[in-house]
This record gives sequence, C-alpha cells and structure tokens, in this order.
Amino acid sequence: MTLKCIAVDDEPLALKLVQKFIEQTPFLELVHSCDNAIEAMTLIREKQPDLVFLDINMPNLSGMELARLLQQQPPPIPKIIFTTAYNHYAIEGYKVNAMDYLLKPFNYEEFLRASNKVYELFEESSNQPTVVDDEFIFIKVEYQWVRVSLKDILYIEGLKDYVKIHLTAPQKSLLSLISLKALEEKLSSSKFMRIHRSYIVSLDKISAISKNSIFIDKAEVTVGEQYKETFKAIVDKWIR
Repeated sequence: MTLKCIAVDDEPLALKLVQKFIEQTPFLELVHSCDNAIEAMTLIREKQPDLVFLDINMPNLSGMELARLLQQQPPPIPKIIFTTAYNHYAIEGYKVNAMDYLLKPFNYEEFLRASNKVYELFEESSNQPTVVDDEFIFIKVEYQWVRVSLKDILYIEGLKDYVKIHLTAPQKSLLSLISLKALEEKLSSSKFMRIHRSYIVSLDKISAISKNSIFIDKAEVTVGEQYKETFKAIVDKWIR
C-alpha cells in the first residue's frame, strides 16, 4: 500500500526537507507540493491525497485554518501531520483530528514515526473483510473479529478514525478502528445509505421521516446537505 501525499510549507528549505523525506519513504508517494494553504485546498480537492504534511504558520490562510475548513468538507478528508516551529498548537491540532505534530527542526526518524502511524491506520482499514453472502460482516473489535449480522445493524456512526455500530436491542454497540468510508464500501447500497458525513443508516430500520431527518429506534439522524438529493430519490419511491 502506498499513501499519496501533499507537502505544504511557505519556507523553501522546510518544504524541500519534507519532499526529501517523503521520497525516501517506500510507502509514501509525493503527488504535489506547494507553498501556501490556498493552493493546497485546490490541490487536495483535485488530487485527493491520503496524507498532507501541513505547515501551520503561513500567510493569508494558516495551516490550522485550512485543517478546520477540510473538516467541514464532504469526504474523503485526508489525514494531516502538522509541521511547525512552534510548540503551542498541540491542543488545536487535536481538535482538527491531526494525526501528529512535528516540531521543527525534526529528523527523519521523527518523520517516519509520524508517517507510520498514518500508514498503520490505513493498513488496518484495508484489512477489514468484505461482506459474506450479503448477510454479515466481520468487524475487528479490540483484539478479536466479531461477526455482525447486517439485519441487526440500525445505523453506523463515524467517530474520527473509528466507527460505532449501533445494533438492535439487547445487543450492545460495537466500536471498530476503520473509517466510515471504508466500511461504507463493504455494505450493500440497496440496504444501507450514507445520509450524513458521519452516519450510514439501514434503510430497513427507518421508522419515520421528517423534512431534514430520519428516525431509527429512538435516534434522530439529520440528513446532510450533500446527501439530500440522493435520499429524496429513495423517499419518493417509498411514498408514491
């Protein structure tokens, strides 16, 4: 597996160093680099990288501001490793789901350690098994693989790098280290639908529909703006 990367830094020497480190790391591929966050936003939309090495202090638009904007965009959202000369951004980095925080000047060992963290996350997600006979999936929960019947799933909630699978009573919810996008690809589109950047719902379990929400069991899930048109097409078939 190779992770596509973009490097962003307004300091030429710092940018060259990150480029060099990416190029000498076997599981990383540099697809582009730039010296400002505004250009980076366009590149991220076009190239859809897996990982962005992002400087924080840049003119016009800071790396932290770019990270906040990315969190508001529809998926896929790349993982971020911040690179900065200042050590007081750790808490802010956590709030935007940054994978790591490299304090300049950093060496290759530190760079590799941070990159490995992202690689292991992607590798874990890719190792999740596929649907078997369209009836069940196996989900890794802590240190074991748990068989989950698709008919027991109410809805699935994305929580940063994890998903929470809500099941019919009396079963308890399951927490698994996999992205919502990766799990979505393993589910039947005729039975499950992404209706929000953070939610996938079982169409069979929807008990009621309002203008902007659906209801499953005792939960209310808002339909995200970018999913409304697709969801409306499904609803129109139900109520005609």
